[in-house]
Amino acid sequence: MCEVQNRKLWMGENYERKLEEITEGNPFKRPLDNLHSVAEIISHLTCWRKETLIKLRTGSGKITDGAGENWLGNENLVKLGWPTLLDEYRKSLIEIIDFLEDKEDDFLNTKYYDTDFQGNYEYRFVLNGMLHHDIHHLGQIGIIIKLLNEQK
Repeated sequence: MCEVQNRKLWMGENYERKLEEITEGNPFKRPLDNLHSVAEIISHLTCWRKETLIKLRTGSGKITDGAGENWLGNENLVKLGWPTLLDEYRKSLIEIIDFLEDKEDDFLNTKYYDTDFQGNYEYRFVLNGMLHHDIHHLGQIGIIIKLLNEQK
Protein backbone atom coordinates (compact mmCIF):
# COMPACT_ATOMS: atom_id res chain seq x y z
CA MET A 1 0.00 0.00 0.00
CA CYS A 2 2.81 2.40 0.85
CA GLU A 3 4.51 1.69 -2.46
CA VAL A 4 1.53 2.99 -4.41
CA GLN A 5 1.36 6.04 -2.17
CA ASN A 6 4.93 7.27 -2.05
CA ARG A 7 7.56 4.74 -3.11
CA LYS A 8 9.19 3.53 -6.31
CA LEU A 9 6.79 1.68 -8.60
CA TRP A 10 7.66 -0.43 -11.61
CA MET A 11 4.61 0.97 -13.39
CA GLY A 12 5.65 4.61 -12.99
CA GLU A 13 4.62 7.45 -10.74
CA ASN A 14 3.11 7.02 -7.28
CA TYR A 15 0.35 9.15 -5.75
CA GLU A 16 2.62 11.69 -4.09
CA ARG A 17 4.54 12.40 -7.31
CA LYS A 18 1.35 12.58 -9.32
CA LEU A 19 -0.38 14.88 -6.81
CA GLU A 20 2.62 17.24 -6.85
CA GLU A 21 1.53 18.13 -10.39
CA ILE A 22 -1.71 19.65 -9.10
CA THR A 23 -1.74 23.44 -9.17
CA GLU A 24 -4.04 25.72 -7.19
CA GLY A 25 -7.61 25.41 -8.43
CA ASN A 26 -6.89 22.35 -10.56
CA PRO A 27 -7.97 19.72 -8.02
CA PHE A 28 -11.57 20.82 -8.42
CA LYS A 29 -11.61 21.07 -12.21
CA ARG A 30 -13.13 18.43 -14.44
CA PRO A 31 -11.32 18.33 -17.80
CA LEU A 32 -14.45 16.85 -19.37
CA ASP A 33 -18.01 16.90 -18.08
CA ASN A 34 -18.13 13.12 -17.72
CA LEU A 35 -14.82 12.81 -15.81
CA HIS A 36 -14.35 13.34 -12.10
CA SER A 37 -11.98 15.94 -10.73
CA VAL A 38 -8.84 14.91 -8.84
CA ALA A 39 -10.48 16.19 -5.64
CA GLU A 40 -13.54 14.00 -6.21
CA ILE A 41 -11.33 10.94 -6.70
CA ILE A 42 -9.20 11.69 -3.62
CA SER A 43 -12.38 12.12 -1.56
CA HIS A 44 -13.76 8.85 -2.97
CA LEU A 45 -10.54 6.99 -2.11
CA THR A 46 -10.57 8.43 1.40
CA CYS A 47 -14.18 7.33 1.86
CA TRP A 48 -13.34 3.73 1.00
CA ARG A 49 -10.17 3.70 3.07
CA LYS A 50 -12.18 4.87 6.09
CA GLU A 51 -14.74 2.18 5.30
CA THR A 52 -11.96 -0.41 5.11
CA LEU A 53 -10.72 0.64 8.55
CA ILE A 54 -14.26 0.28 9.95
CA LYS A 55 -14.43 -3.23 8.49
CA LEU A 56 -11.04 -4.13 9.98
CA ARG A 57 -12.00 -2.80 13.41
CA THR A 58 -15.58 -4.04 13.66
CA GLY A 59 -15.96 -6.98 11.25
CA SER A 60 -18.64 -5.22 9.24
CA GLY A 61 -18.94 -2.27 6.90
CA LYS A 62 -21.53 0.46 6.91
CA ILE A 63 -21.65 1.96 3.42
CA THR A 64 -22.35 0.68 -0.06
CA ASP A 65 -21.37 1.87 -3.51
CA GLY A 66 -24.57 3.93 -3.69
CA ALA A 67 -23.89 5.90 -0.49
CA GLY A 68 -23.88 9.68 -0.81
CA GLU A 69 -20.44 10.05 0.76
CA ASN A 70 -18.98 7.72 -1.89
CA TRP A 71 -18.80 10.48 -4.51
CA LEU A 72 -18.99 13.98 -3.04
CA GLY A 73 -19.28 16.75 -5.62
CA ASN A 74 -16.84 19.59 -6.12
CA GLU A 75 -19.35 22.07 -4.66
CA ASN A 76 -18.97 20.30 -1.28
CA LEU A 77 -15.28 19.51 -1.59
CA VAL A 78 -14.16 23.04 -2.44
CA LYS A 79 -15.57 24.14 0.94
CA LEU A 80 -13.22 21.69 2.67
CA GLY A 81 -10.25 22.87 0.63
CA TRP A 82 -7.54 20.91 -1.15
CA PRO A 83 -5.08 20.85 1.81
CA THR A 84 -7.75 19.31 4.06
CA LEU A 85 -8.73 16.73 1.45
CA LEU A 86 -5.09 15.72 0.97
CA ASP A 87 -4.49 15.55 4.71
CA GLU A 88 -7.53 13.30 5.26
CA TYR A 89 -6.45 11.11 2.36
CA ARG A 90 -2.93 10.65 3.74
CA LYS A 91 -4.18 10.07 7.29
CA SER A 92 -6.58 7.37 6.10
CA LEU A 93 -3.70 5.19 4.86
CA ILE A 94 -1.61 5.82 7.97
CA GLU A 95 -4.53 4.72 10.15
CA ILE A 96 -4.90 1.45 8.24
CA ILE A 97 -1.17 0.75 8.39
CA ASP A 98 -1.06 1.58 12.11
CA PHE A 99 -3.98 -0.77 12.73
CA LEU A 100 -2.38 -3.64 10.81
CA GLU A 101 1.13 -3.12 12.15
CA ASP A 102 0.84 -5.46 15.14
CA LYS A 103 -1.37 -8.04 13.43
CA GLU A 104 -0.09 -11.48 12.47
CA ASP A 105 -0.54 -12.67 8.88
CA ASP A 106 -3.36 -15.02 9.90
CA PHE A 107 -5.45 -11.92 10.70
CA LEU A 108 -5.95 -11.63 6.93
CA ASN A 109 -7.90 -14.91 7.03
CA THR A 110 -10.43 -13.45 9.47
CA LYS A 111 -13.87 -12.97 7.96
CA TYR A 112 -15.89 -9.79 7.97
CA TYR A 113 -19.32 -8.95 6.56
CA ASP A 114 -19.18 -6.76 3.46
CA THR A 115 -22.29 -4.59 3.15
CA ASP A 116 -21.56 -3.79 -0.49
CA PHE A 117 -21.09 -7.40 -1.62
CA GLN A 118 -23.57 -8.73 0.97
CA GLY A 119 -21.46 -11.61 2.14
CA ASN A 120 -18.63 -12.76 4.37
CA TYR A 121 -15.09 -12.30 3.06
CA GLU A 122 -11.57 -12.53 4.43
CA TYR A 123 -9.83 -9.29 5.32
CA ARG A 124 -7.29 -9.98 2.57
CA PHE A 125 -10.17 -9.47 0.09
CA VAL A 126 -10.89 -5.92 1.23
CA LEU A 127 -7.21 -4.99 1.53
CA ASN A 128 -6.35 -6.36 -1.91
CA GLY A 129 -9.44 -4.63 -3.26
CA MET A 130 -8.37 -1.33 -1.73
CA LEU A 131 -4.95 -1.67 -3.37
CA HIS A 132 -6.52 -2.46 -6.76
CA HIS A 133 -8.89 0.48 -6.27
CA ASP A 134 -5.99 2.85 -5.53
CA ILE A 135 -4.07 1.72 -8.62
CA HIS A 136 -7.17 2.05 -10.80
CA HIS A 137 -7.74 5.63 -9.70
CA LEU A 138 -4.04 6.54 -9.92
CA GLY A 139 -4.32 5.93 -13.65
CA GLN A 140 -7.44 8.07 -13.85
CA ILE A 141 -5.73 10.90 -11.99
CA GLY A 142 -2.86 10.74 -14.46
CA ILE A 143 -5.27 11.11 -17.38
CA ILE A 144 -7.14 13.98 -15.68
CA ILE A 145 -3.91 15.87 -15.00
CA LYS A 146 -2.75 15.35 -18.57
CA LEU A 147 -6.04 16.68 -19.94
CA LEU A 148 -5.98 19.68 -17.58
CA ASN A 149 -2.43 20.52 -18.66
CA GLU A 150 -3.44 20.34 -22.33
CA GLN A 151 -6.24 22.86 -21.67
CA LYS A 152 -3.79 25.52 -20.44
